[in-house]
Amino acid sequence: MKYIFSVLLLSILIVSCSNDSTSKQIVLKDPNVIINRAIRIHGSEMLEGNTFRFDFRGRHYRAFFNRGQYVYARSFEDSTGQMITDILSNRGLYRKVNGTEVSLTAKDSAAYAESVNSVIYFALLPVFLNDAAVNKELLEIETINEQDYYKIKVTFDQNGGGSDFQDEYIYWFHTQYYSMDYLAYNYQVNGGGARFREAFNERSVAGLRIADYNNYKPKDKRMDVENFGQLFMKDSLELLSKIELDSVELVKDIE
Repeated sequence: MKYIFSVLLLSILIVSCSNDSTSKQIVLKDPNVIINRAIRIHGSEMLEGNTFRFDFRGRHYRAFFNRGQYVYARSFEDSTGQMITDILSNRGLYRKVNGTEVSLTAKDSAAYAESVNSVIYFALLPVFLNDAAVNKELLEIETINEQDYYKIKVTFDQNGGGSDFQDEYIYWFHTQYYSMDYLAYNYQVNGGGARFREAFNERSVAGLRIADYNNYKPKDKRMDVENFGQLFMKDSLELLSKIELDSVELVKDIE
């Protein structure tokens, strides 16, 4: 009787493991499934109709989303004591100085828009990974710090991909919790370079998952971000800075 029970138990375990493996393989075939689950787990749907506010390195940021329309704003006091507000929306960017709109050169307008967009983009990932210009490729499952992650490569179409469409990104999503715990990217502007970010201080703000990041760079000039997870494990990355968001809140209002 013991023998029969053991055989039955073993059979159940084999079938169960087989089903788990099959389920994982189905997910692995489509990076969109992983990203959609991650967006849901991160609570990104809470952004719709609300304003996300935070402070970063002495500047105040706001992001409002409503049915495909967005308004981003950055406010700070410059070295002369003037209050600067940059406002970026689907219609472009404009700047106010002490409440009065000022004219900008095309070069300055593009630079300010990129700066505002970059900070908000990283703060709210992975919500933007379903944008039309995004191309996603599932590479493999990779183990970092004894945890398994879906490793997804993201590139961008030139049409709609922005001025930095040639950049490459790698995202690591936990295979069980779908949290975005690591990301890496390379860039071509300003001489080029690459970064690896490790999430810490994860917290929920009105249902939205927010994280700060340890920001690393390679100890050499490498740009092969697909390998940065293993470089991180081999202590071949150098801590460059910390990306920390302060006074974070999600409020129901209209910009």
